[in-house]
Amino acid sequence: MGSSLSQKVWGSIPSSCSHISSSLLLLLSFLLGLCGVQGDSDFRICAFNLQHFGESKSKKSSVMHTLTRVRHHLRCDVTLLQEVRDIKEKALPQLMNRLNRYDPDHKYQAVSSERLGKAGSSYQEQYVFVYRQYQYPDDRPGDVDAFSREPFVVRFKAPRTVIKEFVLIPQHTSPENTTKELDALYDVLQEVRRMWKTEHVMLLGDFNADCGYLAKKNRKFVRLITDKNLFWLINDKTDTTVRKSTSCTYDRIVVHGETFARAIIPLSAKPFNFQTEYGLSDDQALEVSDHYPVEVLLKNNKMSNSGGMRESVHPFVSVFLLGHLVFSVLTH
Repeated sequence: MGSSLSQKVWGSIPSSCSHISSSLLLLLSFLLGLCGVQGDSDFRICAFNLQHFGESKSKKSSVMHTLTRVRHHLRCDVTLLQEVRDIKEKALPQLMNRLNRYDPDHKYQAVSSERLGKAGSSYQEQYVFVYRQYQYPDDRPGDVDAFSREPFVVRFKAPRTVIKEFVLIPQHTSPENTTKELDALYDVLQEVRRMWKTEHVMLLGDFNADCGYLAKKNRKFVRLITDKNLFWLINDKTDTTVRKSTSCTYDRIVVHGETFARAIIPLSAKPFNFQTEYGLSDDQALEVSDHYPVEVLLKNNKMSNSGGMRESVHPFVSVFLLGHLVFSVLTH
């Protein structure tokens, strides 16, 4: 990791919101305070590996239309996008603009991590998320650079859910290093629990946690699997891949603690088969991605929403850099 942290906010918001660096954290907190998210009666969290999403894919109108339909169809309150390779910074704003035109009843915005990848590598990706950020510093003594793409951790305050406040840890593991990265993700979980004093943590993304990338004999070495206080909501028999030649559960959603597990609507964690839903051919579906998005629903706090009002979800904004608190604020 370098000595600075940057993030960008995209969406149907004023132009002054479109680019935000670490030197403008106060402005970031103000803008995000204005950009609340509204959702349906239950709180839906989704993750989608967009498979090399960048300029080339954004030029395919059919692909962008399908991505817009998927996002609108799922009506996710929070979405993690992976494999975003928007080098020219045009594809993501284009997607956000399409979402906002397609669904004018809601405002969509996103914040992205810095470009992540091995030092000197030409292949780099971004996680795209929203609101409270903590870029995990991949510099632990004895195991520097454990992750190909360091987790980009976000925290939400969602008063209308039973859980009310939770942290999301995304991860797209390297296929060549899945076992080690999944185990190292356990250290991230413990660091976040300690630093933010919370037990309500969800880990999600393309873990590559199946088939040839995670051998059964290696599972006993992965603390994320062996810890009995972690609940894997998408089981090993669920195919999250588009290709007919594969049947693997790469994409996962994991929650920490029984309290969080009880706050999940039973059986709501599942992939969304957009190919079947939209009647796409194999080639058309694979143009969009080789992964299905996965989703999960959090129970709604009926008491807090008894009047039928749809609450906005107001974000926390906080950035930690190399383990030191830089800034923290709760927006209202």
